[in-house]
Amino acid sequence: MISLEKIHFAYNGFPVIREVTCRFSRGSFTAILGPNGSGKTTLIRLMNGILFPQQGRIRIGGKDISGFHTRALARQMAYVPQMQQNVFPATVFDTVLLGRNPYIRWSPGKNDRIVTSGIIEQLHLEDIALKDINRLSGGQRQRVFIARALAQEPEIILLDEPTANLDLRHQHEVLGLLKELSRSGITIVMAIHDLNLALKYCSGFMILDQGRQVATGGKEIFSESLLEKVYRVKVKLIKEENETYILPVEPL
Repeated sequence: MISLEKIHFAYNGFPVIREVTCRFSRGSFTAILGPNGSGKTTLIRLMNGILFPQQGRIRIGGKDISGFHTRALARQMAYVPQMQQNVFPATVFDTVLLGRNPYIRWSPGKNDRIVTSGIIEQLHLEDIALKDINRLSGGQRQRVFIARALAQEPEIILLDEPTANLDLRHQHEVLGLLKELSRSGITIVMAIHDLNLALKYCSGFMILDQGRQVATGGKEIFSESLLEKVYRVKVKLIKEENETYILPVEPL
């Protein structure tokens, strides 16, 4: 669905992403992991076309991302950035409707409003559809931003720290929703700090360290030695039935 081939990127000559290669298949739910400064957010922005690799290629469905017109790319892929604390005042309905911009020429049409209403119903936002988005809880706001992404009718959704600043309940609600969307065939790629949340909900993982891709795959890539090397903390890996947990013990 989306592939990265030997991607390099540097800010002012300082390498941030170094030779990253990966393929994300349709309907997969992948977590990009790594300590602060490892390049997670930069990689998401490269995949979304906000930044452009200085070496390597990013392809969607076999086509180089640089060959997409902005509107065409927005129909293929949606981006949910880190949650903003204050946004321009608008109702939930109008915020979700903004996701229809790649399809709108002059003003929203009947079909745009039908699609928006359907997504609001799908995500159970009917009760707050006419509320100002700035008056919602963090969990509600994040669901609205995901709804706006869905209004683009994308095949891929990229997210940067979707659970940041959310309490425990809303973290699980948001990731549960993303898992459902991946099961419907949408490819989900997110940058996230919390290893245990990623292990609970995701089907694939990429671990970055100082911009380098140190491991990619399923849960089998996790080991105490790898995590200790990347995160510089002693950990204990706990496996119970089909679940895997990571317990930090002490800094190294």
